[in-house]
Amino acid sequence: MALMITDECINCDVCEPECPNDAIYQGEDIYEIDAEKCTECVGHFDNPQCQEVCPVDCIPLNPMKVEGKNELLQKYERLMKTIQTSS
Repeated sequence: MALMITDECINCDVCEPECPNDAIYQGEDIYEIDAEKCTECVGHFDNPQCQEVCPVDCIPLNPMKVEGKNELLQKYERLMKTIQTSS
């Protein structure tokens, strides 16, 4: 699954720079996660870095975006190819 940020977000700014896929961005009221870029840090880290640093634990799995480990790894590989092509 991709992750999501709930309304409990306090806009502390610590999650955004931790995301290796640039999936986290400032939304209208709180930070948000682009599910198309979120791999739960698969391919980069053992655990989602945004969850690790969030002081209010407001980053659960997104039940609307169910993905398995293999799907997350495939997404990671697509994202890395896109980055390499852009460079």
